[in-house]
Amino acid sequence: MRLCKWVLFVFLGVVIGASAFQVSPAEAKTIDLTYSTFFPPTHIQAKVAEEWGREIEKRTKGQVKITYFAGSSLLKGPQIYDGIIKGITDIGMSVCAYTSGRFPSTEAIDLPMGYPTGVAATKIINALYEKFKFKDFDNVKVLYLFAHGPGLLFSKKPVHKLEELDGLKIRSTGTSAAVSKALRACPVSMPQNATYEALQKGVVEATWGPIEVLKGWKQGEVIKYMIDCYSIGYTQSFFVAMNKKKWESLPSDVQSVFEEVSREWLQKTGEAWDSSDAEGRAFSTSLGNETIKLSREESKRWAEAVKPVWEEYISRHEKEFPAREYVEFIEAEVKKYGEN
Repeated sequence: MRLCKWVLFVFLGVVIGASAFQVSPAEAKTIDLTYSTFFPPTHIQAKVAEEWGREIEKRTKGQVKITYFAGSSLLKGPQIYDGIIKGITDIGMSVCAYTSGRFPSTEAIDLPMGYPTGVAATKIINALYEKFKFKDFDNVKVLYLFAHGPGLLFSKKPVHKLEELDGLKIRSTGTSAAVSKALRACPVSMPQNATYEALQKGVVEATWGPIEVLKGWKQGEVIKYMIDCYSIGYTQSFFVAMNKKKWESLPSDVQSVFEEVSREWLQKTGEAWDSSDAEGRAFSTSLGNETIKLSREESKRWAEAVKPVWEEYISRHEKEFPAREYVEFIEAEVKKYGEN
């Protein structure tokens, strides 16, 4: 009898002790994170990023709380990658080209490979990263990568043939500057926010960009022609990444939520680019601008003309990593999505 009472006493003590240390979900410590991007709050990609954060919060049942800083309110675009590494922001989104030379493997994505859509470009950049596991992002945790829809030519003058590009002054940056040179045009370097005035005043006669700039940056107001040169459509790569120590500090179940939601957001992000491109085209058409669709034969001529841009990239990097394999992989992936 005494033994039974003693066992009961010990059992109750264990139960009470365990209860004292049990933490309900509501009492679990909140994980506060910051997320920074340069996109203005009204931009579709800023909105998609904010939705991603809310979905993380929802699926962790409020355990994760993300404070979102859009419009460079915490860090400017070129500062974001270093800001993630230094812990100034826990999570960041920016353009790889903002830190030129820092992401040499990822630069392969920016080549004029003929991307048909933002969805395709986004899937391809993630497929490239998954296959080759290159070292560009070794000092952060990549959550996902994405890329915009095809960069095309918008002009004040009609362009039907390659010869009509000779000496044409085109606003160009990064890869698009190399494309302009390959097409015998005259590249003029300037940021996107200076393009409207430059076109308006005749400083440049044309510009490269995703179709969304026609509405998002109002450039449809100062051009007359949209040249659907999809065979040389280029893109730009973007990252969404987290500070590595912060990532490693997260519970495994929370990490799983981040990875699950990020996989789902690849499609959403690509679709957002494509919808904004459609809006840009509709806006430009409403202003009376003409769309010039290159013939199949002419498209092939343009594609051949930019091949040296591929080769220059390969020769510049082939001693560092398998650059030719990257280019060949991207070329094969682009073909899977068909021609425009």
